[in-house]
Amino acid sequence: MTGNYKRREDNERIKNFEEALKNHSSVYFDEETFDEIINYYFDKGRFDKALKACNIACQHYPFSADFLLLKANLLAEIEEYDNALSVLEHTETLQPLEPEIFILRGTVFNQCQQYPEAIEAYKKALPLVDDKDNIYYNIGLTYQTTEDYAEAILYYKKAIEENLSNENALYDLAYCLDLTDKLESSISYYNKFIDYDPYSQHAWYNLGTVYSKLKKFEEAAKAYEYATLIDEEFGSAFFNLGNAYLAMCEPLKALNVYKITYDIEGPSSEIFNCLAQAYERLEQYDLAMKYYMKSTKLDIMNDESWFGGANCLAMQNKWYESLHFFNKALKLNNENPKYWYAVAKAENQVGNIISSLEAYEEASILDPDNKDIWLEWSYIYYDQGKYNMAVELVKRGLDENADDSDLLYRNSAYLIAAGKYKEAFSCLENALFLDFENHTVLLEFFSNLEIQKALFKIIERFRKENL
Repeated sequence: MTGNYKRREDNERIKNFEEALKNHSSVYFDEETFDEIINYYFDKGRFDKALKACNIACQHYPFSADFLLLKANLLAEIEEYDNALSVLEHTETLQPLEPEIFILRGTVFNQCQQYPEAIEAYKKALPLVDDKDNIYYNIGLTYQTTEDYAEAILYYKKAIEENLSNENALYDLAYCLDLTDKLESSISYYNKFIDYDPYSQHAWYNLGTVYSKLKKFEEAAKAYEYATLIDEEFGSAFFNLGNAYLAMCEPLKALNVYKITYDIEGPSSEIFNCLAQAYERLEQYDLAMKYYMKSTKLDIMNDESWFGGANCLAMQNKWYESLHFFNKALKLNNENPKYWYAVAKAENQVGNIISSLEAYEEASILDPDNKDIWLEWSYIYYDQGKYNMAVELVKRGLDENADDSDLLYRNSAYLIAAGKYKEAFSCLENALFLDFENHTVLLEFFSNLEIQKALFKIIERFRKENL
């Protein structure tokens, strides 16, 4: 009842304010009411109305730093940066020790891409506040924007030393350490916090994040587990623990902790996508498909979930249906080589050879190091008896992957099929030098026993002479 009364009262105030504006009559409210009206419009994104209310409030309360700060913030929102800075300058004459003036000035300078001025403003705010972590974080973020990662790391560390639970600083510190190849050396830094406070869930969580970025997933899982033992409601730690389990090929464990994450944080496209991935790894494709579709309902732009659903259909040989979903993912992210590659395979499966070849071409441009693209793409031409075209494609693949034995052995096979035996045996010799044990891929390629026997003799002679 109290809530309903409050809403009616707020609505009445807004109604009175708008009627006064419409009738060009004078408006007067106390400071608290003006503040509520301004914030109401601000929250709705109605910055024009919020600014009108703010200007009237400033007329009635010309020495109120709060209204002046609100006005500067609104001016920044509508990109009137010079006016915002002018208002802040006036506010400073009224209250020179108000830290919010300098913090907001730093934000405005950042929006104007005046980064040295932004840093200077933030630093002026530091001695005026007790909780300095967010200011240190903003300074670090400004340095990061200018790609001065060393200074960014320094200030992120300052922020964390002030407040170990500043998740933004923890995340961006790990990001900058990763960019500068300093993640490995930073482990001792995080362990220092754990030694100081072994019951800090945030210290354990961030150590897990560092291990995850280093792809040391077992160590990451242990760190995340400690974080969840300390804080049983730490949804992010459970979520990342699930990711670590999935990377360790333990989908059942991942599924269980993703379910805990869901219980803590509720539904989201991201958690449904992860639940689906776990079910997919468990080969429970119907359940995986169900959760991929739940994910897309919450976020129709989630290309990973469309792709995951397509994979589930493909694993069940439902190629026509999978192609529909692969194409949805591709439309949302047409720079992903994995999507082009999947479309190419699906198009080939349903007999759309021309579309398949086009998709392989796109995949090869985006990911030329993927040997499977070259192997499968060239095989289409080989299957059609177009051996020279198959050879040309594999040679293009070798230009990108010169030391790949699979491509060399496949090139030998295509050259044999094309009747170019001298070139084929030269290529075969290179492949045998590179990886003798992998010669089985060549023998398996030919079903004709006579060809297999002939190749085996050549391979055995090479072994005796060179190994």
